[in-house]
Amino acid sequence: MKKYIIQSIRLTLVLIVLLCIIYPISIALAGKLSKGNGGGEKIAKNGKTVGYSLLGQSFTKPEYFWGRPSAVGYNAAGSAGSNKGPSNPDYLKEVQSRIDTLLKYNPALKKSDIPADMVTASGSGLDPNISEQGAAIQIARVAKTRNISEEKVKELVAVNTLKPLMGLFGPSSVNVLKLNLALDNL
Repeated sequence: MKKYIIQSIRLTLVLIVLLCIIYPISIALAGKLSKGNGGGEKIAKNGKTVGYSLLGQSFTKPEYFWGRPSAVGYNAAGSAGSNKGPSNPDYLKEVQSRIDTLLKYNPALKKSDIPADMVTASGSGLDPNISEQGAAIQIARVAKTRNISEEKVKELVAVNTLKPLMGLFGPSSVNVLKLNLALDNL
């Protein structure tokens, strides 16, 4: 019995050192070596931080590109999905409301042309990117509201499109905050 108690205490001490000291220090060091030094990749405008490249924000004005809906109100402290399935009536009402809003502000748009990422929240509820199609369906609205040519807005979307990693991994996407800041700089 004494043999098992000593082994248990040793294992506990090893795990305490490993999980409470070595692991947190290694994660902190990895963060310090990343962009933003572990504090997130800040995006600034006129020397003032306006957001982070990996956290979505709410844009609702028609002169801006709108991001992916958030299940948590873009609150980074409560990152989560909605946990509502496609048969949940409340969820279906939310999605329909988002579709109606898109159709209202983009009158030339057909319901069948709306990509899923524009009406459904991501798993984290904080996705900063939309698909290329999600940006494309908003070009006419943004150009008209800002009184600039659609071609100029298309060029801006193309410049701000992130291609798949090594041309293989993941879809092309557009960071909404960066795109909207680029629009403001026109």
